[in-house]
Amino acid sequence: MEQKAEIVETKSTKALIFSTLAFTVCFAVWTIFSVIGVKIAKELNLSHTEFAILVATPILTGSLSRLFLGIWTDQYGGRLVFTIVMFAASFATWMLSSANTYHMYLLAALGIGLSGGSFAVGIAYVSTWYPENRQGTVLGIFGVGNVGAAITNFGAPLLLLYMDWDEVSKVYAIFLCITAIIFWFVTNDDPVLITRKKAGKKPRSIIEQLRPLQRLQVWRFSLYYFFVFGGFVSLALWLPRYYVEVYGVSLQSAGMLAAVYSLPGSVFRALGGWLSDKFGARQVMYLTFIVSVCCTFILSYPSTDYIVHGIDKDIRFHLSIGLVPFAVLTFILGFVMSLGKAAVYKHIPVYYPKHVGAVGGIVGLIGGLGGYILPIMFGIANDFFNVWTSCFMLLFTITFIALIWMHVSILILEKKKHPQAHKPSYLPEMENYGKMTHNTHK
Repeated sequence: MEQKAEIVETKSTKALIFSTLAFTVCFAVWTIFSVIGVKIAKELNLSHTEFAILVATPILTGSLSRLFLGIWTDQYGGRLVFTIVMFAASFATWMLSSANTYHMYLLAALGIGLSGGSFAVGIAYVSTWYPENRQGTVLGIFGVGNVGAAITNFGAPLLLLYMDWDEVSKVYAIFLCITAIIFWFVTNDDPVLITRKKAGKKPRSIIEQLRPLQRLQVWRFSLYYFFVFGGFVSLALWLPRYYVEVYGVSLQSAGMLAAVYSLPGSVFRALGGWLSDKFGARQVMYLTFIVSVCCTFILSYPSTDYIVHGIDKDIRFHLSIGLVPFAVLTFILGFVMSLGKAAVYKHIPVYYPKHVGAVGGIVGLIGGLGGYILPIMFGIANDFFNVWTSCFMLLFTITFIALIWMHVSILILEKKKHPQAHKPSYLPEMENYGKMTHNTHK
């Protein structure tokens, strides 16, 4: 019996380690345009909006694919689906090197975007290996794969010192292909899939798996993820060019400075999962939104010259955020976003244990759409308002709305649960409504 438990533990550990590794490589590929897109934009003389559409196109495919990839993972197993996704994205990344027009770049970007859909696959696959009380930490560890954005922001500019951008895309394609091969031969089919095959049961229909999406709660979680993940991806794509244009640094320096944001936005996701397990996802979400509101408010302030008409003469002074304070603020923002990403996904296997693929897929889809929509809106805002900090103004508005909606929803839920209470208890949301949801989906 002990030997069997050790075998299961070994398989679950391998599933977590190599899923995280695979997701890291996929995420690096998914955000490749954040760096090589700057080179392409100069070659084609793209506007802010055209550049934004280019870097955001992979995010669109990665977002829209998450729902059906999550469902297919529940039906056919994460090991198979994950491997196919990596091979397909690897082929599209290789083909990028053959593109020579804007529309061909966009077409290749659509295929590359499949790498981002791997998140829904990994969440559904990894969660089947671990009990509920460990899933916050485990899924947080898997989410560390977001560090792939930092790898691209830091590594791709260095590769560009020694090779052209089309050769960089080939290097990425080769790494992703090798990762797919390793993943297939090292990991195992998940226990849920094996049990279903032994019992001779057919996978649940798509209609049955989509049933939880009728609940407003799912869409509320999706809004949270729209900011903590969509906002994270959009800034990871946007910051390299922001540093180049606003602070006049080189592309290599801009990539490293952008990594200051994307690195904590990735590696601390495991901490967010642990905090969610220990203190509750609700508390972590409050911390995330409150700090994010403060950071985006400060970052929204544009560089401004003031003239005060004094008694004897005019008094002139300049107000702006310097390079170092900007990097520090984005570091803090990335840190709390990483906590929030883990907190959102802590809820899903607790509320919807039999629908992790579908619910995780739609939440990931909405979050990914944030990564697609926001960079485009950043570009449009730049072209329309002609102010670089307009991107943070937009993020501040979204975060503030999400915070208010979350707080109001919690007050309503607490009032229903404890009608005699004078103030909310701020217990983790899953403790209040987990039983109701479990009973609903049995």
